[in-house]
Amino acid sequence: MEVKIGVQNVAREITFETDESADEVVKAVTAAIENGTPLTLTGEKGRQVLVPAGVLGYVQIGESERRGVGFGNI
Repeated sequence: MEVKIGVQNVAREITFETDESADEVVKAVTAAIENGTPLTLTGEKGRQVLVPAGVLGYVQIGESERRGVGFGNI
């Protein structure tokens, strides 16, 4: 699952892949906002991403896009 996190007053978004389901990510985001605690998610390679809930601009959740290699791929 690909997750993109927009942080207030920061030009670049945080983008990473996670093994968590979309429902798990939504629950983590909702809990962080409601409780005022940092949003904590774990990426595919085991790295943790922590973002303070107060600076979240948006969280976009979607399937990973697999790109083909070579000519003729559409």
